[in-house]
Amino acid sequence: MSWIVCLPCTRDEAEALSGEIPELDVLPDAPVVVTREIDEDADAWQLDAYVDNKPAPALLKLLQALIPSAKGKKPSVSELPEEDWVTLSQQGLEPVQAGRFFVHTSSYADRVPPGTTPFLIDASQAFGTGGHDTTAGCLAMLDRLARVGAAPRNIADIGTGTGLLAFAAMALWPNAKTIASDIDPASIFVTRDNADINGVPLGRGGGGLALAVAPGTDHPAIRHRAPYDLVIANILAGPLITLAPDIAAATAPGGHAILAGLIARQMEPVLAAYRAQGFRLAARGGSAEWPCLLLVKRRRYGWRRKERAFHRASPSDASFGSW
Repeated sequence: MSWIVCLPCTRDEAEALSGEIPELDVLPDAPVVVTREIDEDADAWQLDAYVDNKPAPALLKLLQALIPSAKGKKPSVSELPEEDWVTLSQQGLEPVQAGRFFVHTSSYADRVPPGTTPFLIDASQAFGTGGHDTTAGCLAMLDRLARVGAAPRNIADIGTGTGLLAFAAMALWPNAKTIASDIDPASIFVTRDNADINGVPLGRGGGGLALAVAPGTDHPAIRHRAPYDLVIANILAGPLITLAPDIAAATAPGGHAILAGLIARQMEPVLAAYRAQGFRLAARGGSAEWPCLLLVKRRRYGWRRKERAFHRASPSDASFGSW
């Protein structure tokens, strides 16, 4: 069983905590700390710390010390459920091979083909086990990008779900800085667990995976690390179109974007949104019904840091997790 500790914080405190936190990094069982905006109108933010065991009073005191504005406020401590309907619905999944990657559950751990890059992704509270055409298409596109010699040094996986696509990118480019985000806090916790299972190091420097709870690109850690050489977004057509200005703003000139989660008839509207932001289509993969698009940002479209992202999450956009 796992636990989450929540404390209110300010935007400034959230931004300060988006970097390294030495006080926590030295702990033998350091919590995964993410910050997120919970009320845009009130500019209210929250710190969420995920731990494997019930947090000790010393850890609660340390977390409170990181947030001066929360002085005197009692942290919210909750036990997280081990499974839900998504977990049950994904049981019994067959393994998936896409490019060099072999994605499997525990049931197939002893049947990994030689010469593949395996990932063990069990059923969880997040989407992205590799079984859907969109995820498999993204894995194959990442493999294709590596085979033609791409070498991104700064990568973002927006709507990470289980973390699988971020893990695959890190396997291909192990020295790159990588950040994975999702609008659903449960997905970030699942990603942390999957990273541990698959030997993926967490961290904020090169070779490490940073995590963030965010609607789209709207998080201080995502903005501070921009521009990106590679942005992956396996979400849905509607959010992809809405996020086009944000993804363009976060992508370096000459950088790549891998987009998926759309069906074939939605491809042209999605492409139109990204062409308007300076991207061109470099390749199409995936399946006939579920295309995966590889885009390149034209170099004449410069990058600029934005203080705030264009997009704000709304109830209708609560579907940013990877399939």
